[in-house]
Amino acid sequence: MIKVGIVGGTGYTGVELLRILINHPQVKIEVVTSRTQAGTAIKNLFPSLRGHLDLLFTKPTLENLANCNIVFFATPNGTAMKTVPELLKLGIKIIDLSADFRLKDVSVWEQWYGMEHACSDLLTDAVYGLPEWKRTEISEASIIANPGCYPTAIQLGFLPLLEAGIIDTQHLIADGKSGVSGAGRKANIGTLMGEAGESFKAYNASGHRHSPEIVQSLDEYSNDKVGLTFVPHLVPMIRGIEATLYAKLLQTSISLEDIQTLFEQRYINEPFVDVLPLNSHPETRNVRGTNMCQLAIHSSNNNIIILSVIDNLVKGAAGQAIQNMNIICGLPETTGLMGVALSP
Repeated sequence: MIKVGIVGGTGYTGVELLRILINHPQVKIEVVTSRTQAGTAIKNLFPSLRGHLDLLFTKPTLENLANCNIVFFATPNGTAMKTVPELLKLGIKIIDLSADFRLKDVSVWEQWYGMEHACSDLLTDAVYGLPEWKRTEISEASIIANPGCYPTAIQLGFLPLLEAGIIDTQHLIADGKSGVSGAGRKANIGTLMGEAGESFKAYNASGHRHSPEIVQSLDEYSNDKVGLTFVPHLVPMIRGIEATLYAKLLQTSISLEDIQTLFEQRYINEPFVDVLPLNSHPETRNVRGTNMCQLAIHSSNNNIIILSVIDNLVKGAAGQAIQNMNIICGLPETTGLMGVALSP
């Protein structure tokens, strides 16, 4: 059995990790930490877990985590980097759901996250955990930088086009929309449903901290530096991300059917990417509670339009982290992750 620990188990991604791992046939949840809830029964904070988990929250000390094989960090940015070096010395593998290890350039990281990085020497060792594109590297890694939710939806849509070299890389547009759970489980007036309900808005339109993460990966698969305009939006729902992606084709001779075939062939063996029939319109409810990304291809005025939907808490966070764990441990990637979407 894989003995896992979760650091920061009181947020939405923490409880989502617990929800999925409880039914994972190869996992024993060894410890779940919380500085503020140490000593509290997890089922008291999350009654949905009653009858499934009888652990108490403990303090996030090295001693409490030392018996784990893998530790997930479901913590705010800036937390994991303070503890990861000591855990690595114990031979523990790390899957970090925050942004601490996603960017390779420490100066860019410090610019966007507003603090000094505590272990910048480990940034080159961390592997970016997008399994559909980094599977081999993930299997050999000790630190996985689990991708952000917007970056996951956007990269899965753009990367096949960049890999094929058929689009203008200088004028990519990503129009993203997220439910309020993407802001985390904290007191924030702007994401209360009484504020966000029956309303719709863009935010961070001049620059979102996920932008450098997205561009870093897109650059890797492009012959030229990528020019990306990314604008996120908050929509009045709890779960889900929809990203509408725009790219201009370099050759008018490439048909929409050619693009459809490109995507179908690229993702044919990917269990968590579903390329829908041409001109489909995927909905976030199609993937609610699952580790699936649904993609659909359209065109207009020689522009390719990719529609991408994920559950931000699953494929955009906890589910993808567990997919990465499965790869590290040599298990089938689908282990524990084959739940059907909730409908309605």
